[in-house]
Amino acid sequence: MVEDSAGDPGGDRKPAHARFRDLAEIAIAYGLILAVEWSPRPVQRWLWWVAAAAVVFITAISFGRVNTSLDAMGLRRKNFLRSLWIVAVALGLAVAAAVAAHHFHTLRVSNGPWGGPVWLLENYWAYAIWAAVQQFLLQCFFLARLLRLLGRPRLAALAAAFIFACAHIPSPILAPITLVWGITACLLFLRYRNLYTLAIAHAILGVAVAVTVPGTVDHNMRVGLGYLTYNPHRHYRHARWRERSAQP
Repeated sequence: MVEDSAGDPGGDRKPAHARFRDLAEIAIAYGLILAVEWSPRPVQRWLWWVAAAAVVFITAISFGRVNTSLDAMGLRRKNFLRSLWIVAVALGLAVAAAVAAHHFHTLRVSNGPWGGPVWLLENYWAYAIWAAVQQFLLQCFFLARLLRLLGRPRLAALAAAFIFACAHIPSPILAPITLVWGITACLLFLRYRNLYTLAIAHAILGVAVAVTVPGTVDHNMRVGLGYLTYNPHRHYRHARWRERSAQP
């Protein structure tokens, strides 16, 4: 059964000024995120810090209005064990993807100097943190406000998943995957209200995509302008340089 609250009852009608503020906060944060994705370097780096600061600032000043507590944000131990099956399912899907990729010779860590768990840890610890940040944005920022605006939990989940997927355009791999995951994650969050298991599952699934889908297909998981300007030959040369630099 889906819970109806994210700090506020899902079915309550909010005053016009409160609804406008929620909509403005969504528009500002999402607009900055898209600006980061579609800007060239070095402008992109500066915009990244602007976007991060804006999200932190909006979250701070709206705490108690949108998310009334850390529990409402899913930052709690409650339901962690009950929702741990989500992580198990993600691991199962990741193993299945790895087996399939090994069969089709697209598994990027099966052989060679980069293979093995150590390679995964060295190359994807930062992605695991970024996966947690994405879940925070999806559930604690966008879903929480869409619940207040739309009043219907399932509709809010669909809307949050849609804008989450649109942020992964034009990747033909990540956009549909994130749409499915966005819907699933939002509904699971409304059910269990625990962000930790979703963040862990997101990291597992994201790494699975990274090591099973060839970089020439998903452009090494780039989105926005980075997807369009991806150069596989330049990336390969940089990767080989990093490999030689790491050797004693």
